[in-house]
Amino acid sequence: MRVKGGLQAKKRHKKYLSMAKGFRAGRRTLYRSAREGVERGLCYAYRDRRVRKREMRSLWIVRISAAAKELGTSYSRLIDALNKANMAIDRKMLSELATTDPQGFASLVKTAQAA
Repeated sequence: MRVKGGLQAKKRHKKYLSMAKGFRAGRRTLYRSAREGVERGLCYAYRDRRVRKREMRSLWIVRISAAAKELGTSYSRLIDALNKANMAIDRKMLSELATTDPQGFASLVKTAQAA
């Protein structure tokens, strides 16, 4: 007597079809198309979680560089001064300071350059 995998197949199909919500046409309703789209989407999501980190870091660097140029220094000189002054502050925080509190950023830059 053979075993039919009806219940498991139904659960598997339901899982993929629920993950395919928001897709258009047959990709939302047909199991095979939905599975292909979902698996491809999951691959992109995995990759882009790493890419997002790179893009955010470069955005922070651009913001810090622009704020530093307004104060008459370059990004690389600022980072070098911060390292020599043993001021351990990451680029995310520097960028946040530069955009929300320009006076605080300016005083940080002066302190780093003095040391």
